[in-house]
Amino acid sequence: MKKIVIIGGGFAGLNAAKFFGNAEGIRVTLIDGRNYHLFQPLLYQVAMAALSPAEIASPIRSILSHYSNIEVKQGYVREIDKAKNIITTEMHEYTFDYLILACGAQHSYFGNKKWEQHAPGLKTIEQATEIRRRVLSSFEKAEIEKDRNKQKKYLTFVIVGGGPTGVELAGAIGEMSRFTLAKDFREIDPKLTRIILVERGPRTLCSL
Repeated sequence: MKKIVIIGGGFAGLNAAKFFGNAEGIRVTLIDGRNYHLFQPLLYQVAMAALSPAEIASPIRSILSHYSNIEVKQGYVREIDKAKNIITTEMHEYTFDYLILACGAQHSYFGNKKWEQHAPGLKTIEQATEIRRRVLSSFEKAEIEKDRNKQKKYLTFVIVGGGPTGVELAGAIGEMSRFTLAKDFREIDPKLTRIILVERGPRTLCSL
């Protein structure tokens, strides 16, 4: 019986697990720090209050439940011993014959970690809900602000990164300010809302 350990329950990890699902002579262990699979492309919808977190998060166990040779373990990997083929988490050790690393990606501040408190990334539900809180709080502050110049400041949003997520987020803020929230607030002029999209490359959506 060959043991395959997969670290990460994102798109790559799940697809790898399904590929070996119900295969004879193979035992698969999938390890992830969270017990749910997150559909990251729709995180911007959570950030803009269009979707709830539950609508883009599915239990990993449920997704893989019909594969008899796959077990799911929640935990964070602390150490990988390549010589002994052992993975150590906070609670347990797992041996393996083959290891698949599908740990996903993180946003980068290019050595400027201090930027994070002012500009959260958009890779997790926690980050999405924090962005939502900040955006909606800005509209609330603009609603009670009588000075038009200060109101305009609250209604100015800067997005760094002109990839698919940045472009979608900019469009969602624009739509929300001019249609959804314009109906709910009385003092806000949607025309004052400014969305600034910053991209270092020659154009937006360079990866497409």
